[in-house]
Amino acid sequence: MKILLTGTTGQLGHALLSSLQSAGTIIVPERHEMDLSKPEQLRTIIRQIKPDLIINPAAYTSVDKAETEPELAHAINAIAPGVMAEEAKNLNAALIHYSTDYVFDGDKRNADGGLQPYVESDPAGPVNVYGKTKLAGEQAIHQSGCRHLIFRTSWVYSLFGKNFLLTMLRLANEREELSIVNDQWGAPSPTNWLAKATAHIITLSQKTENSDQWWNQHQGVYHMTPKGKTSWCGFAEKIMLQASASGLLTKAAPVVKGIPASEYPTPASRPVNSCMDTEKLVAHFGLLIPTWEEALVTCMQTQARS
Repeated sequence: MKILLTGTTGQLGHALLSSLQSAGTIIVPERHEMDLSKPEQLRTIIRQIKPDLIINPAAYTSVDKAETEPELAHAINAIAPGVMAEEAKNLNAALIHYSTDYVFDGDKRNADGGLQPYVESDPAGPVNVYGKTKLAGEQAIHQSGCRHLIFRTSWVYSLFGKNFLLTMLRLANEREELSIVNDQWGAPSPTNWLAKATAHIITLSQKTENSDQWWNQHQGVYHMTPKGKTSWCGFAEKIMLQASASGLLTKAAPVVKGIPASEYPTPASRPVNSCMDTEKLVAHFGLLIPTWEEALVTCMQTQARS
């Protein structure tokens, strides 16, 4: 199988490149060869490579900056996935694409007012430019008619690149106290787990006798996050506990103080509820899904051993 993989300088693409080595021949064009903001260049490189599978973790992910760069965010998050999908359709190839909890408005609650996880069929209602462009990308893929899987994930982190985990570890060695938002909820998702889950699903698709039938049965949108939920503050507290236990700090862990989001204003609005139900993912692919705490410990133990 010939696999075209985008975004390997990003944290999820980096993890996928490592996890997919046994899945086939991985082709990773240089950025100047495949600039996602240039659709015709993107079409040309896909037609030259003629992949069997396109995997697209690449995205414009600067949530706040997208408010002032909506055209660029739209080009990368909406137009580029649509082009990939159209070209996949023409080649009879498949597309795996990653989306986000930010396609939802974050207001879903049960009858008692408690937060309720979103399922794949819930109506979307993004509250910022980033979420709107990611939703537009999903819609373009659906409309193309190509074989596809779209994995929505949330609060992505890793030991590579720029993310909340690495920011917290840096600040832990610089400050005595950290003020972290405690009224936004979701499931932190490490890229090492996301990449392994994706590799598992690709293996399932390769084992089938009828590839077209498999994709017809399974294509669509899935929520891919660990189990459970926490706030950003709770995530930070768990990071500090694990960092202390693993010897990753050069001093005592700072005090983590919870604050409302109103005390930390940002250019882009964030959803209060980013929790997503993963029952569909389990039912279709038989994945064993860890809790977010277990996933964090596994990720940070890798850091401690390195």
